[in-house]
Amino acid sequence: SSCHQEFSSDATKHGTLTSPHYPSPYPPNTHCHYEFFGRGKERVRLIFQDFYLYKSPDGASDCTNVDSMQAFVNVDGRLEKVETFCGINLPKPIMSNGPKLMLEFRGTQSSRYSRGFKISYSFVENFGISSGRQLKEFPCAFVYNSSEAHNGTFASPNSPGPYPRDTECTYFFHGGETEKVHLHFTNFDIEGVLPYGRYCGQMKEFHVESERNFFKVTFRSNDRLDGTGFKAIFQFLEATDEYRAPPVEDKASSSFTIGK
Repeated sequence: SSCHQEFSSDATKHGTLTSPHYPSPYPPNTHCHYEFFGRGKERVRLIFQDFYLYKSPDGASDCTNVDSMQAFVNVDGRLEKVETFCGINLPKPIMSNGPKLMLEFRGTQSSRYSRGFKISYSFVENFGISSGRQLKEFPCAFVYNSSEAHNGTFASPNSPGPYPRDTECTYFFHGGETEKVHLHFTNFDIEGVLPYGRYCGQMKEFHVESERNFFKVTFRSNDRLDGTGFKAIFQFLEATDEYRAPPVEDKASSSFTIGK
């Protein structure tokens, strides 16, 4: 059994994709291609709602020679594999590095339990970042004003899934005249080397505080390395207030860079 589907953002900005015969088992020797075509600044985001592929009890743990799904993105004009999924664990969301993405599904075995997959897809311009106010004049920028919210959360693109490659996002924090910005990073996994003044690698939670009422965080990813990104809590405090949690690490400045 073979299948090929194309999804264009000109037709619809979001929808659902399922394996052949879902939720009944997909037939043996199924080979499917799913291609997504966005426009301009759009990214393709996939959220897995169900995932159950055949895997023999003694099968390899690395998805080789088993029923699997692979995701490909465009890097310098050619398709490059960025993810491989198999088994029954629900994958985290994935996001393309540009307006195109391709999925390839190979189901050679199947069984009466192999119901396949259900995926919701969307063409987004907000990079899967749901907090703050997006500044449309930048490719990826979000602003957080204390006049709108005194505290909240922000995260890397596509959180809780891996951040997309070739992406730069900036987060601007604006406090009142007498306020400072306090950031508490609760999850942090950014691949890369660690030049002075930048944060990357896997780190335990840490705190960052501004000297004045403005702070800028810049996130950058390259076209090679992947990580699950970061999650953080922001708080606007009166400049005289002390943050109540014990700081793991304190840095005072007006900006810092995450990533490459």
